[in-house]
Amino acid sequence: MPERIPLARPSWTDEMRKAAVSTLDSGRWVKGPQGRAFAQEFAEYCGVEFASPCNSGSGALIAALRLLGIGPGDEVIVPSFTFIATATSVSMTGAIPVFAEVEPDYWCLDVEDVKKRITPRTRGIIGVHLFGQCYGTDLIDLCREHNLALIEDAAQAHGASIVYNGVATMAGALGTISCFSFFPSKNVAVGGEGGMITSVDSEIGARIKAIVDHGRDGSLQSQEVGTNMRMSEVFAAIGRVQLKHLDDWLDARRSNAATLSSVIATNPKLEAPQVRPDSGHAWHQYCVQADNIESFIQHMSHHDIDARQIYPVPCHQHAVYNEHRQAGGEFPITSRLSKQLVSIPVHHGLTEVELDRIVKALISY
Repeated sequence: MPERIPLARPSWTDEMRKAAVSTLDSGRWVKGPQGRAFAQEFAEYCGVEFASPCNSGSGALIAALRLLGIGPGDEVIVPSFTFIATATSVSMTGAIPVFAEVEPDYWCLDVEDVKKRITPRTRGIIGVHLFGQCYGTDLIDLCREHNLALIEDAAQAHGASIVYNGVATMAGALGTISCFSFFPSKNVAVGGEGGMITSVDSEIGARIKAIVDHGRDGSLQSQEVGTNMRMSEVFAAIGRVQLKHLDDWLDARRSNAATLSSVIATNPKLEAPQVRPDSGHAWHQYCVQADNIESFIQHMSHHDIDARQIYPVPCHQHAVYNEHRQAGGEFPITSRLSKQLVSIPVHHGLTEVELDRIVKALISY
């Protein structure tokens, strides 16, 4: 039997191994040159001035909300169709997540629905670049119009971009403050858990490194409430190597996605994901809309290809929000997507043989 094709395959090379071992041998395991260099290089990649590594994407979101002063009594608008951490990060600060609908075509926040959710208590909006697709730039304009913070959840969007005001702008520079994850399945991973916070705001930038280090300044005095959310030097060293290869990996993901979409276009039982105009999709996930989700997953499994229903329970229906005022709310697009979307392999580690196997399985469904 052929080896099963996984949804994700973390990249691990001799170059990464040497970087990790060299860092361990140095004896500088935390708060050293690797973390500082990773922050600078990642900021330059995103086209921003300020960045700080941290312990996870979830930690980045919580830190971002803290940096914005969001807390009890505040409301933050979030999509219900996303990973649960987008919502629970708001709850962790004592603020209230307010769930909103997503677009039927690109699956990011529906700006028209967001407008209906804004109240005098709204302090910010978390826009998610879902599966590597950038949210629409009208969300940026809406936040500026209402003087709201835009927290950019870019956990799935390393290397994504979109044209804004005539300029191609990278994920990480499309919000007041932006948050990345380096979980092993992501486009960039660090050998474990990790995250990055970036910002274009100078006031936030001056505090961005302190918030993940107990709120301490250069004198080691805590100037604000923070905690230990630091990234290890080993993870930063691995991340630096991975970042150098990101653009090549994105080329591979985009090529794989184009092949999958061209094949799916010939099968009336399947629908390929759409790409927003004037944007560069990062293809963290490739999600197919299937007419019969159970049948499709079984078919792919029969061909030894991983396929997984994505976000089958919308955030507002998770048990943690049973007492939330929107627990029984109607979100028809979110509800439909939660019942139809299946993630299949698109990662840059796919071999030609594996991609051909996926293509044949899609044709035969």
